[in-house]
Amino acid sequence: MTGSAKRAAIYARFSSELQKARSIDDQVALCRDFAKRDEWEIVAVYADRAVSGASIHGRPQYARMCADAKAGRFDIILAEDLDRLSRKQADTSQLREQMEFLGIEVHTVADGKVTKLHSGLRGLMSEMFLDNLRLHIKRGLEGVVRDGRYPGGRAYGYRATKQPGIFEVVPEEAAIIVRIFDQYVGGDNPREIAAALNRDRVPPPRGTSWNASTINGSRKRANGILNNTLYIGRPVYNKSHKVRDPSNGRRINRPNPEGDWVHLDCPHLRIISDEVFAAAQARVAGKVHPRATTAHKPKRMLSGLLRCGECGGGMSIKDHDNGRARIICSRMKESGACDHHRAYYLDVIEGGVVSALREQLGTKKATEEYVRKYNELRRNEATGVIAARASAERRLMVAQQEVERTVAAVVRGTISEDEAAAHLPALRAERDRRKAELEATVEPPKVVKLYPASVKAYLADLARLDELINEDLREGDRQLADFLRGLIHA
Repeated sequence: MTGSAKRAAIYARFSSELQKARSIDDQVALCRDFAKRDEWEIVAVYADRAVSGASIHGRPQYARMCADAKAGRFDIILAEDLDRLSRKQADTSQLREQMEFLGIEVHTVADGKVTKLHSGLRGLMSEMFLDNLRLHIKRGLEGVVRDGRYPGGRAYGYRATKQPGIFEVVPEEAAIIVRIFDQYVGGDNPREIAAALNRDRVPPPRGTSWNASTINGSRKRANGILNNTLYIGRPVYNKSHKVRDPSNGRRINRPNPEGDWVHLDCPHLRIISDEVFAAAQARVAGKVHPRATTAHKPKRMLSGLLRCGECGGGMSIKDHDNGRARIICSRMKESGACDHHRAYYLDVIEGGVVSALREQLGTKKATEEYVRKYNELRRNEATGVIAARASAERRLMVAQQEVERTVAAVVRGTISEDEAAAHLPALRAERDRRKAELEATVEPPKVVKLYPASVKAYLADLARLDELINEDLREGDRQLADFLRGLIHA
């Protein structure tokens, strides 16, 4: 080899989707043989493993090669083929122009020296290859859908079987899904549910802990546990697609129009009933109000109800004067955003509110209204219990029919025993859960009208309101305090 031999750098790459790791060694060996014929001296080898050629971003060895080129460490870049450097036409043209500016030639074993014609035509062909590959992948996934299989990845509550596209329910995880939906429909918010799961050391779908976002997800993207129709046996495919940001090479997930979504029918994957799922969706959409939780119990009878007369903001405790709490505008206290500096004794305000309520609610007219509303509420409660029990009976009947229909299909030979074995566990679990739900429903209560003794207790409660003045609420006082708070807006 002469002293004037050109210095060459080899670049190799393989994609995890298309090739094996040994491809790097094969590419480098091929390039070394090519360089030997032209008496080039190999001074560096750069190799990116298991990365796509759709972008130059995210390839550390490619970036190091470009930096070394600017430092003048070689005269030639050599690759097996142009698509090893990039499959994007703009990237290959940019590389060639950049290296040409630095006085460095780009060569490939397949085509020799890369010119404008090569980088243009071969780059276009590589882009067309990627487009064609995407079409083949999409067509293959659509074939999976036509076969009744699910082309999506594994979701919490399921595991893959040996047959591609066929999943089965994981009973332990399915029980957690049921728990999440029941708690959410019952009024708990996703943060409270996640905290309870972490407290009970329930393994999360991924990572080390449950998060509210895992449960809530995005309604627009139809993801997250509460929005996943897979749990009612109707998974959705093609909800989104990925695009690559040309500025940094990152793939970004973008939602597809709902008209492009593909809805599948997989009853054997059902974990949640349509009724429970619909109730959860109604709450996600803000159409129902969750019950008041015990996570933030009011400390005083008027906690959270007091408003500043100047700015309308909340009031909070400023200090205590001989055991008497004084309140002040929270906005003034925290940020000075209000000019209302005056402090008030809380017991004076509480006493005024209680006195006014007693005057209004202790009249004959108010007592009669209380009796009428009480009796109306009792009738409505009885009606609601009857409806809930009837609904539970219908759901149990439907679940039992699904089990019987599957067994009958085996007897008729419509489905095989293996297919039945895959479906029956989930169907029987659903039936047993519906049976437990029915057993848990209470018998319809008798509608008992309010009698004078109850009216007397009502008036006694009004008299007891004085006990809540200037006191932190005790557990036994909460029902009375809730009664009072329910009458006050602010």
